[in-house]
Amino acid sequence: MSQPSSQHHLVEQHTVDYVPPSERHGKARDLFTLWFSTNIAPLPIVTGAMVVQVFHLNLLWGLLAIVLGHLLGGVVIALASAQGPQLGIPQMVQSRGQFGRYGALLIVFFTALIYVGFFISNIVLAGKSIHGIAPGVPMPAAIVIGALSATAIGVIGYRFIHTLNRVGTWVMGSALLAGFIMMFAQELPGDFFSRGAFNLSGFVATVSLGIIWQISFSPYTSDYSRYLPREVGIAKPFWATYLGATLGTILCFSFGAVAVLCVPEGTDAMVAVKQATGWLGPVLMVLFLLNIISHNALNLYGAVLSIVTAIQTFAAHWTPSIKLRVVLAGVILVGCGLVALNASADFIGQFIGLILALLLVLVPWASINLVDFYLIKRGEYDIASIFRADGGIYGRFNHHAIIAYACGILVQLPFANTSLYVGPYSNIVEGADLSWLFGLLVTVPLYYCLATRAQPEMAQRVVGVKS
Repeated sequence: MSQPSSQHHLVEQHTVDYVPPSERHGKARDLFTLWFSTNIAPLPIVTGAMVVQVFHLNLLWGLLAIVLGHLLGGVVIALASAQGPQLGIPQMVQSRGQFGRYGALLIVFFTALIYVGFFISNIVLAGKSIHGIAPGVPMPAAIVIGALSATAIGVIGYRFIHTLNRVGTWVMGSALLAGFIMMFAQELPGDFFSRGAFNLSGFVATVSLGIIWQISFSPYTSDYSRYLPREVGIAKPFWATYLGATLGTILCFSFGAVAVLCVPEGTDAMVAVKQATGWLGPVLMVLFLLNIISHNALNLYGAVLSIVTAIQTFAAHWTPSIKLRVVLAGVILVGCGLVALNASADFIGQFIGLILALLLVLVPWASINLVDFYLIKRGEYDIASIFRADGGIYGRFNHHAIIAYACGILVQLPFANTSLYVGPYSNIVEGADLSWLFGLLVTVPLYYCLATRAQPEMAQRVVGVKS
């Protein structure tokens, strides 16, 4: 039963069900703080350092590529986020309106796997950070502390996650700006502006990295906007998400690039941050640790919603309770915790390689999702059909979406450049993974053509359901 809007619960009461208008709350600007704070963490700093250390760009061309990549990729995450207030359901549940009730299961599975992968990786990273800050805490205990902290935030849910990130925006944003000031206030190395140079492969690789980084968030963006009132429209959530996600990542990527330029060439990125920011370095390490834990709560939250969505697919008349969300969070915590405790020294690198390879499945999904919402159905979905056992007007399988999705994955494989698989044409631009581009170029027009041809059939289904 829905809770009255006058009651404010600490623990979120919804799982994957529809959020009725009476329970909508918040403002679009909350999306800015969520995505800004989420992206200020060690991983984007280390990734930004790659622009100098791996792609060998100088500061000017590196910053230009960082900005361009994230501004382009940010359009995808912002368009996905703007769907939440219009539909009031999680992103993976909404996929039933594009792939059919059972057709959506594959992308739900991949998404859950990606969430779990990042959750485990961040548990290990949090454990290492805790052990580094307090060497007296054994590594296993540090991993458990990091895992339990993220789980507690994820169980409490939507409102608490937003609150933490509102605070985090001011704290982390201020700390990052102070770090920039500390770095530029010192005497800069003689090769600070001249180290590296423009090279096409490095520039394209950096732009691609920014685009892929933003797309990777798209499967769960509307999970954090679905409680907003429908009246906020599309433009406000779009711009709040776009500015938060792009500004946060651009600042953090740039921070990593500047930090490694402030120290001798070849210095580890996080070591460079400590050295380049002086007395502020240890403070930044503590703040980064807190942000890892907060961000990891999003991974747990998304994993739980994805798993609940998969289960509910086979039990249409069952409304998952808050108890199930808590139980699933506990199961994921135990399973992921055991994996993290037995992880090898290079586990994070190996797992991130697997997750980045799985991003091949997100590009065609994002293409179909956005084309369907904005160009085909123009934001109008039958929520009742999405929860019906037979899929309602969307059916159990939407073969047009499934065909376009499969083609979108297959066309990327020859151009893929991942740690798990390297395609025969992966070096069109050396060092850059351009598979996402071919995925977009094929999936978007293919799905649009198939979906528009199917519109008369969809209209007949609508009449049949209403009658």
